[in-house]
Amino acid sequence: MARPIQDLVDQLPTGGLTISMLNALDFVAPGEWQNITGFVNTIQHVTGETDDDVVQQIGERAIYLYNDRSQGYQTAMWLYQTVDGTDKALGAAALANKVGESISFLGFLDKITPKADKAQTIDLCLKIVAELVAFCQINGIPGDSIGDFVAALGEYGGESFMRMAALVCVDGLIPLGPDFINAAAQRLGGMTPQDLEQSSTFNNIKDTIPGNGSGGKLDFIGQSFDSVKGWMGNLVNSRNLTPQKVVSNLSSVMQIADDKLDYVAAFIDMSTNYYEHTGTQTLAKRLIERAFAEL
Repeated sequence: MARPIQDLVDQLPTGGLTISMLNALDFVAPGEWQNITGFVNTIQHVTGETDDDVVQQIGERAIYLYNDRSQGYQTAMWLYQTVDGTDKALGAAALANKVGESISFLGFLDKITPKADKAQTIDLCLKIVAELVAFCQINGIPGDSIGDFVAALGEYGGESFMRMAALVCVDGLIPLGPDFINAAAQRLGGMTPQDLEQSSTFNNIKDTIPGNGSGGKLDFIGQSFDSVKGWMGNLVNSRNLTPQKVVSNLSSVMQIADDKLDYVAAFIDMSTNYYEHTGTQTLAKRLIERAFAEL
């Protein structure tokens, strides 16, 4: 059984490293993201309703929609959780009792291994695919609707924009460098289905990715990445984003060294869950908007 949506939203944290990191990335998307937590509070924020009876009706309808297996909401939630959770396994135990509002990073270098560029590229691309498939699931459209997703991406705001901005910063720029879009595209172009099958993230989510076999899914991943290159490039250029600029802003919540950016990326993977956190907020918002419209 999936965890109740109201519990997931009620248990969203109000502090910690994930929240600090997202706040530190506000310079990319000024004022876009508010850390709205709590199911009732989210209903009130999204709808503007304050009447307890109306809020309860909206909440009950949202819960009903989430629990309806013919809808795609639970699959979307699972995708947000899974692409984040896979990153954590390697170093979670070593870091669990160390993570707080402020982290002295350099002391952890002996416990953290950066990903190879190929593995980092695969994870970046799989997060993009997860975003696309989750979007389709939430909106009840076929999972290969790349054109619909790209059109919607241009209208992204709030927590959804923040999630994609964080993706560009901490899964793109920091580990792969300022030319991460072209570098990832080249690596993806030279990748084999066997390379993909070595990724635990891919093996976890492959059944949700359109395409026949690993080869067909690799083709779809390539098409998905290609479709968002323009959006990512525009974000980087319009905000004048560089790895050093991102790191400089993140230095308010973790002490890091510019020459250890691959380690920084590994550390962020292990100690934050920005994708699941903002994904939960996106899904709750869409559920509540639909429930409100249907009442």
